[in-house]
Amino acid sequence: MQTEFFTKDNYTISTDKSKLDVPVIHGFLSTSYWAEEIPVEIVKKSIEHSLCFGLYKENKQSLPALRQVGFARVISDYATFAYLADVFILEEERGKGLSKWLMDCILQHKQLQGLRNFCLLTRDAHSLYAQYGFENLAKPQNFMAKKKDNFYKKKI
Repeated sequence: MQTEFFTKDNYTISTDKSKLDVPVIHGFLSTSYWAEEIPVEIVKKSIEHSLCFGLYKENKQSLPALRQVGFARVISDYATFAYLADVFILEEERGKGLSKWLMDCILQHKQLQGLRNFCLLTRDAHSLYAQYGFENLAKPQNFMAKKKDNFYKKKI
């Protein structure tokens, strides 16, 4: 799959997995409400099997020149279905329109055009995703899931 790059001001979004900062991604996800205590090995495996979007800020003062400040991944068959997961912007970069730009880039991606279903789950970002046409399920009774809550939490 061809790598895509998007630039805006001093930010870059890339689908190049080799640029991803796994410790940053794991650090955020392991404290998130949806993946609390997720092991780094599972984060790596999820990246391996997804279309990933890394969001980077240019850092002219020090190395590395690009510092990861956001992330999202899409799980898809690239024909009929996609699931958006693990979307985040680091706290210090919020309020700059980066989540909207990230969504714009994801939805423009060539491999994600013409899908019949594009799904996501969120507890607190409904207003963001509604701007991109995501809505509550019309028939939630038709949707089923097999989910293990607190899956990554250590058993005491």
